[in-house]
Amino acid sequence: MPDPHHIDSHKLIYHPERVAQVMKVGKDWEKAKNIYPIYMEISPIGACNHRCTFCSVDYIGYKPDRLSFKMLNKLLPELGNLGIKSIMYAGEGEPLLHRNISEIIRITKESAIDVSLTTNATILPDNFLDEALPNLSWVKVSLNAGTKETYSQIHQTKPEDFQNAQEHLSVMAETRRIKKLDCVIGAQILLLPENADEISILAKTCRDELGIDYLVVKPYSQHPSSINEREIDYTQWLEIEETLEKFNTKKFNLIFRSNTMKKLASNERYTHCYSTPFIWGYIMANGIVSGCSAYLLNDLFEFGNVNKKSFQEIWTGEKRRRNFEYVTNKLDITNCRKNCRMDEANRYLYKLIADKPSHVNFI
Repeated sequence: MPDPHHIDSHKLIYHPERVAQVMKVGKDWEKAKNIYPIYMEISPIGACNHRCTFCSVDYIGYKPDRLSFKMLNKLLPELGNLGIKSIMYAGEGEPLLHRNISEIIRITKESAIDVSLTTNATILPDNFLDEALPNLSWVKVSLNAGTKETYSQIHQTKPEDFQNAQEHLSVMAETRRIKKLDCVIGAQILLLPENADEISILAKTCRDELGIDYLVVKPYSQHPSSINEREIDYTQWLEIEETLEKFNTKKFNLIFRSNTMKKLASNERYTHCYSTPFIWGYIMANGIVSGCSAYLLNDLFEFGNVNKKSFQEIWTGEKRRRNFEYVTNKLDITNCRKNCRMDEANRYLYKLIADKPSHVNFI
């Protein structure tokens, strides 16, 4: 199936300079120290208006922590100056609940950082269409059913939210058309036994009624700390990819993440994480900077707090050095989350650094 945005793959190949830096590190902290993330995920707020049955960060507790606008107004230009290229606002809560989210998105773009948003879109701030949408590279809405009944069951919310999310998606798409904006607008459904027979319904709605660019069908990935525990065999659904191809057009893509589903059933994997603590990072709603979203609240992966120190101080500091040595020498990735955010990037780096074939110079 077409995947123009490489959602089921990675885009690290477009950052050869940063990759070359990582390849030279070895076990040398001084070489690792000043390699800053290409991409970051930031959680502007910890609260959420849904309690999805697949939520991987449920164990954090949906606390009403909130990054202050004043602090972000200082932090974001710093991140841009340090070479961070992109930020996705998502995290432990629903980012659109932050009262300043539209201004935050604008300032992120003004800081020379590409910005995106993952949301349930059941609310839409008054100034979002005018201030946020023109500055977003993409927005993806979590829409995990084809009917309001199944949606309310999975999202654990009122059925009306299903219509709210669709209406907001539609108005975003229409605003983009009228204003001729570049923002890519998509939705995703996490494939579960409860919604497997509604993918076609949702795909038709997204394509024919909402006017958005794509629908992603993705698998569930068990977070080691999540309260939700599910064991799903995705091999039973791989064959539906072919039946869903009929929804693809020149303007709409059905992106079925079969590669990711197949990996869940396979034991083939790299033996070392080369992404942490280098090419990506995470900032929690309470300000803690972490090297990996699969290890939130784990002190070994916490580097400092942006409410107390600059990002540069945190990233080059002692706690990140300690994490670098731990990941380099001790981390057993068999205990890590399968199909983590950096899985494809790790597979690429592993082949470059540790799994080279012979005769690489004979290109």
